[in-house]
This record gives sequence, C-alpha cells and structure tokens, in this order.
Amino acid sequence: MEENARKRILCPLDPKHTVYEDRLAKHLKKCNSREKPKPDFFIQDINAGLKDETEIPDQLVPISSLSEEQLENLIKKLRKASEGLNCTLKDQIMSHPALHDALNDPKNGDSAAKHLKQQASILGNIENLKLLGPRRCFVEFGAGKGKLSHWVDIALKDAEKVHFILVEKVTTRFKVDGKHRKKNSVFERLQIDIQHLCLNKIPLLSKEKLPIVGIGKHLCGVATDLALRCLVETYAASCEERNEEPLAKRIKNDKTEKEINTLAKEGNEKNIPEKWTPVAGIVIALCCHHRCDWRHYVGKEYFRALGLGAVDFHYFQRMSSWATCGMRKTTLEASNSSTKRRDKQNDGSEEHDDGGCRITDDSPESLPGFLTGEEKKKIGHLCKLLIDQGRIKYLQQKGFSPALQYYTDPLVSLENVLLTALPNHSSSPETSA
Repeated sequence: MEENARKRILCPLDPKHTVYEDRLAKHLKKCNSREKPKPDFFIQDINAGLKDETEIPDQLVPISSLSEEQLENLIKKLRKASEGLNCTLKDQIMSHPALHDALNDPKNGDSAAKHLKQQASILGNIENLKLLGPRRCFVEFGAGKGKLSHWVDIALKDAEKVHFILVEKVTTRFKVDGKHRKKNSVFERLQIDIQHLCLNKIPLLSKEKLPIVGIGKHLCGVATDLALRCLVETYAASCEERNEEPLAKRIKNDKTEKEINTLAKEGNEKNIPEKWTPVAGIVIALCCHHRCDWRHYVGKEYFRALGLGAVDFHYFQRMSSWATCGMRKTTLEASNSSTKRRDKQNDGSEEHDDGGCRITDDSPESLPGFLTGEEKKKIGHLCKLLIDQGRIKYLQQKGFSPALQYYTDPLVSLENVLLTALPNHSSSPETSA
C-alpha cells in the first residue's frame, strides 16, 4: 500500500523511464542517461567544418513534389557538372588468405558470406597499398562490432607494435575486439561521434607517435566526410606543425641498419614507410550518400567551382539513393520496415548488406514518369560519383593521391565503391581553407 501511494514521474534526463519522485535526487546521480565527463579527446565540432553562410533553407520540397521542368533542370545541371568524369571505375576485387577458412565455412549464411567477402577485399586492398605492416595504428571509423580491425589483426599475425583504435558513437553488442589478447597488438574502443574526435589528444597516439591508417567498412554519408577531416586536417596538419621526428630515424635509433635489412628479408619489417607521415593511408568503403550533409561535406569548394551550391547538393544527395533503390518494388511491408530502420539509424554504425537503402518519398516509384528505371539508376550513380569526386579533390589539395575503385561485386553489396588515399611525398599539403 505504501509503495502504491508513492508518486512516479518521468526522469528529466530521459523521459523513456520513470522514477519515484522522492528518490529523484539519488536517481539523477546514477542514471545511465546522465551527462558523463567529456574525455580529453572530445572537442566540440572540431571536425564539423565551417558553417556556410548560405545554409540550405529550412523548407525544401521533396523531389517527388518538384515539377517535371524543375527536375529536368536539376538533371541537366548534374550532367553538365559530371562532364569529363570517368563513370567506369576500376575493378579492384581482392581477397586475403587470413579469411580463407572463414570464407569457406559451410556454416555461413548468405549475409555472413557477403560481409566476409567485403572484409577480405578491403584487407586485400590494404595490403596491396603496402599499408599492412608493423609499427602503425589502425583507426577504424564506424567500427560497429570491430570485425574489420579483427581481420587486420589476424592478417598481421605477430607484427610488432600494432595498435587499433575503434571509433563508434553508439553502444555496440557482440563486439569482437575484446577477444584479442596478443602481446604485440593493443585494442582501444572510443564511444564518440567522429564530429568531436581529436586524435591528437588520445594518449596512445601522442605517446607512440605511430603513423595512422584510417579504415572503415560502409561508413555512412556524413561520417565519411567527418573521418576525412579528422585525419587530414585535425590530425595530420597538427602533427606536421609539431615537426615530429621521422619514423625511419626512430627505428634506426633502436636497430642497426644491418638488423633492419635482416628483418626485412624475413618479412618482419615489410611495408615500413620510407618517409614518415602522420597518416600513412586511408581505405574506406563508402556508403549511403543520401545521408551526406552540406555543412560537413569536404568537397564544397569543388561544387562551388562547378557553379553548384547547397540546394543543388541537397537534391543530388537525395537522388543518389536512386542508384541502390531505383529498381526496387515498393510494398507496404517494405515501407513500414524501412521507416523503423530509419528511426534507428546512427551515422557510421550500421553494417549494411545491400547498402542500407531506404524507400522514401524521393524513391523513383513516386516521381514523374518521363525517366525510365534504368535512367534513374544511372542518374543516382552519377550523383554518387560527383559527391565522391569532391572528396577526391579535397584529398588532392591536402597532399594525398586518392582513388575510387569497385572492391566487391554489386551482387554482394550495391554499395561497392572503395575510397583509398596515400600521402603524396612529392608535394606538401596545401594550407587548410
């Protein structure tokens, strides 16, 4: 009776649960939704980019509400801006022996097999770029369960001094990074939005000063731009200002040249970069261009040079979903399930089977019929390519040699483009705008 007489109220920190009113003060001290102290590597909006003065207007009509003439003008703009772009990317579908047994496991379901094929190809591309070696730190953005880092660690076997930093903004179940107990590799998981991540403030990096390899599998839309700025502006630019001692010099302080040559022949010192740079390379499988954001987009200068702005970007970003959703039949069940998934989505945290596309009011089925399904699909691919080209130009300006390639078959994943970048030692990065 006494319990029933006590009043329960909504928790002011999270109205999804209630608490006894007379226990509120005590509850607030231990509530899981309370604001926790920010770590040193949290710096508000450090990777957000400059806020544009001409932001997208609050009320932009969906593509399905545009007139046929307005839509035709948008498509003309897109085609003119895309003139000269190579629309056929190189096939760079690879594999790696580290995943041989897992790929041939008869217990694999269809979804597991698709993820393994993608991870194997990303790993093969990392090795092909000579980034799979000792004395470096792999930073996995949008890490989810951490499976990509897991396979990188397996492939490296007993390589010396390898560190892994797994960045994920949400709590993740069934993580695999906790299973690693090798003495030569260290795993650290950071629960933080990439937008606020300052790599320079992470003790592991500031102490070891190892070159970073930025990796990611299906890094959604805006998360890719935040990760690129985090690596090449926030981290690399800051390290260069401090004029850190080259890695090759520090290695030679510990080992004679003869010892290094001996180890190289044995394969233990392979892939050590000749010239040290803060970011040794970037290998990111792209995803969900329809979830990009003009404020955070790294290719704004490229768009402006083409005479395009925030509103054009907004519609191209929306039309990019036609590449993966254009031929899909819309059913009530699919629409309902996609709405539920959309409510739960978090930037960079999902592992998609087919690119994670969602049926929206901008899907081709709800648009004027002057374009065929195949034409809409091509336009979607063109939008994705143009957005990615802005990223390519950005990396080139920052002193990198970037490339786009297909890393897996579209039957495995509709989101099958891999962005890679290596530092261009022959030229120094330009000053950040």
